[in-house]
Amino acid sequence: MGREVSESCVDNLMIEMVSAYCNRFYSTKPELAARRIEAIGYQVGHQLSERYTMERPRFSDHLEAIKFICKDFWAELFKKQIDNLKTNHRGTFVLQDNRFQWLTRMSIDPSPANADLSQDSSGETAENRAVQITSMHLYFPCGIIRGALSNLGIPCAVSVDTSNLPASGSFVVRIKA
Repeated sequence: MGREVSESCVDNLMIEMVSAYCNRFYSTKPELAARRIEAIGYQVGHQLSERYTMERPRFSDHLEAIKFICKDFWAELFKKQIDNLKTNHRGTFVLQDNRFQWLTRMSIDPSPANADLSQDSSGETAENRAVQITSMHLYFPCGIIRGALSNLGIPCAVSVDTSNLPASGSFVVRIKA
């Protein structure tokens, strides 16, 4: 049996990492916090893909590597495969996880100020703040995907489609030419 880590430990580590980078280290610079969180994910993904592909032959094309991420890699991380994979056949892939594990336990402050989606002093709604907070938690898995693909020889950019948050995670992978 391989080494395993409790899901609750990973969940708590992720929450604390995002909190530390957003509230302590880079509280006035969310873009720097996001880059650092993504960079940590990149290192994790790079190392995990090394571990999970040690006894596999090299992938022959981008689609084969993306399928590996969707099936085997995702199953190792989340005990399930990606629910849907879409591509435009020009280097863009959308990986859809309809119940992304790291979002299922996410909750937003239910205080009355947030419950009515009121605006704060900057004019930002609570709904926009909720999407921004949730997005910060998605930089880490974006980094994991980018790091894994980079280790497989596929330079890419990974982003998240926030239109379906918090219901699902849609990761958009754009292969760099």
